[in-house]
Amino acid sequence: MKKTITLLTAFLLSLVATFSFTQHTALADDDTPVVTLGTSLTDQQKQGTLKTLTAPLNGGNYQTITVTGSDLVKYLNPSGDNFTTSSGVWSSAMIQKTSQDSGINVKILDYNGKDNITTITANQYKNAALTAGITDANIYVTSAIPIDGSGALAGVYAAYAKNGNALNQKQVNAAQDEMNTLSGITQNNKNKKGYSDAQLNNAVAGAKSQMAKQGQNISDSQIRDIVNNQININHLGDTINNNQKNQIVNLLIEIRDSGALKNGDFKGQASKLSSQIQDGAKNIFNKFNTHENRNLFQQIWDSIVNFFQGLFGGVILR
Repeated sequence: MKKTITLLTAFLLSLVATFSFTQHTALADDDTPVVTLGTSLTDQQKQGTLKTLTAPLNGGNYQTITVTGSDLVKYLNPSGDNFTTSSGVWSSAMIQKTSQDSGINVKILDYNGKDNITTITANQYKNAALTAGITDANIYVTSAIPIDGSGALAGVYAAYAKNGNALNQKQVNAAQDEMNTLSGITQNNKNKKGYSDAQLNNAVAGAKSQMAKQGQNISDSQIRDIVNNQININHLGDTINNNQKNQIVNLLIEIRDSGALKNGDFKGQASKLSSQIQDGAKNIFNKFNTHENRNLFQQIWDSIVNFFQGLFGGVILR
């Protein structure tokens, strides 16, 4: 777990170097991508990591930042972790600025042909980055050794701070809790029929978007209603148990209390994230759009429409 911290940590660290804060979180004027390297990497691993992460640049320029145990202590311990300044960091990332409203894109890259991120998924990283305050960026993550990837966001936090733009620590804490919560739920439901990590993360992204529409003053009960709705929309009612549902509700309450909803970009970025998740798992979400799998509300609405169409000879305003 400590080993994975470098991954997202590094990638967020990069963001720091590339992003600046105005009214919302955005990349700095310098569009040069930033590569974050874990301090524990050997010289050979550093070269392999750089080669892996910068391949998408096709020879383009980039900057590098080193992530250390001190970064883990500063950004992750407040959310409950127990790192020390001597903690190892292996996972690494590259952050690349993208156009406005393009959303957060994350790709986990194989290192020497092997996916060494053993637990955290790309969609979990996306949701956590959104909560932390990141917008409009391509994020590539990799690791030279097998790690769960839970601490990778620390790099982003450090990157922002080193560029003079400290992230809101409450949002950072919520982002780390989010990664732990969602990865835990996915691990508990692994290989269970009717469940996928994409469905869970789409439900959370959809809930964030709905929360943002209602604003910072949304109540706990309203958040619970939103979670119930998103679980049903994403056909998770038969797999997500009450304890896991409560974990999601509590997580979203924490996100509300962190001040994340005050960010003017949050709603749009959450909606974009949901679309990206669905596009990346069309084999799953297309099945939900069949007549048999449509939610109860939609079926009732269709029945009402059909009834009035019959009454008025097939003419009805919708």
